[in-house]
Amino acid sequence: MIVTGSEFADGERLELADSLLETLFQRRKALLTALESREKPVYGVNTGMGRLAGVALDARQQADHQRGLLIGRAVGGPPWLPPEDVRALLVARLRDFLQPWSGVSAELVQFLVDRLNDGFTPAVPRSGLGSSGEIIPLSHAFQTFLGIGTVLEDGIETPAADALARRGVAPYVLGPKEGASLLQGSPLAMVHAQRGWAETRQLIALQTLTEAMAIDVLGAPREVFSPVMAGSDDHLSSVLVSLGGLIGPGPVRPGVVQAPLSVRVAPRALAHASRVHADLRETVRRWESMPGDSPSFIDGAFIPGTGYHAVDLGLRMDAVTAALVHLGEISVQRMHRLLDERFSGLPAQLTADPGPRAGLVPLHKRAVGELHALRRLATPATLGSIDTSAGQEDVQAFAWAAGEQLRAASSHLFAITACELVAGSQGRYLASGDGVPDLRAGYEWVRSIVPPVDEDRPLGPEVERLVSACRAARFTELSTLE
Repeated sequence: MIVTGSEFADGERLELADSLLETLFQRRKALLTALESREKPVYGVNTGMGRLAGVALDARQQADHQRGLLIGRAVGGPPWLPPEDVRALLVARLRDFLQPWSGVSAELVQFLVDRLNDGFTPAVPRSGLGSSGEIIPLSHAFQTFLGIGTVLEDGIETPAADALARRGVAPYVLGPKEGASLLQGSPLAMVHAQRGWAETRQLIALQTLTEAMAIDVLGAPREVFSPVMAGSDDHLSSVLVSLGGLIGPGPVRPGVVQAPLSVRVAPRALAHASRVHADLRETVRRWESMPGDSPSFIDGAFIPGTGYHAVDLGLRMDAVTAALVHLGEISVQRMHRLLDERFSGLPAQLTADPGPRAGLVPLHKRAVGELHALRRLATPATLGSIDTSAGQEDVQAFAWAAGEQLRAASSHLFAITACELVAGSQGRYLASGDGVPDLRAGYEWVRSIVPPVDEDRPLGPEVERLVSACRAARFTELSTLE
């Protein structure tokens, strides 16, 4: 794919357009000219960083400083980010460098593109990152360009120098300000926010499907799901309209006046998740428009920035995580009601032979275990600053940690959702009739991965396949949720 600007698809082979290379060359030329003519200090270029920002560097020190920035801050260790997240981090850094305020050289941008194309995967720590920004993971990521540190090759830790040599590539030599630029901003938080947003969108759709299945199998009264009850809440109205498109008028089980609370209130929980999810997406869009380097080079001037303090991204990811926890609680409770013959009118534990066979109660226990792990992620990660750098850096955003928690929360909720989908499919299998027409494709999709359970069997591998399918599902063929 020919890259002409900061918008391009991840996962494709990239090639920088000649016009873009010329633009990068001219920006770099302007930055170097401004550096040469500037008498005042430029943070991180001719000064130290952090508490040592007031220390002026002579010409010899400046020549070594950019390299030193990437070496001395690489104090992390395993566990490492997964390769797909490392690639996304490199892509995020590339997008940053293509913005007008960057001023890094065309040579550095080309080196970054080449490493994306040849599968170069730095070992980047995913925890123990107590800096104001992301200097620890970013130093690990980009010192490898200099032939220092560790990369992952087929999951094996390998010296970066060896990985570059096998590619026939000389280590990159940093120019003025390039080391500082590699360390600035919050690209890791952006990666988590973007991917967490996409995973949450998928989960909201799937949880709407599981809610519809529960309504169908339990024969729940439909009036409580009327869109007229949403008032001016657009998110709740949208959820109720989508849900109504799946459940239709549908039959109500005789004697049922009200469905369990976990069934009735689920649309409100889905609406809240949708609301904070949209808020996260809007915050990401704002961040994409703001300079992340510090100092940024804008209109010939070096302007300090605060793009390392991604507190608004972090707090919004914390909010989405809390919303996912509540969805998980409702899902596990709703699944329990499906297993209870008092609520479903079906054989106990959703087995055709209660007693000799356990049915799906063990699967509910799996969901309970996932929920227990999910709940522990609800504590906000973004709060809790501690002094560092002798007081120069006295606030941290920990947005990367909020992102880690959001991604972990989505993994647990995918597992819970898969368990409930199996219960909904099994409930419809044991009930009379085919259920509401608009859910038949959904039931068939689940059964194509986890067939009905006529006899007890080890469901673990099948549930894992369903989790993978849930992550990849497209709902145009399953429902009206797309």
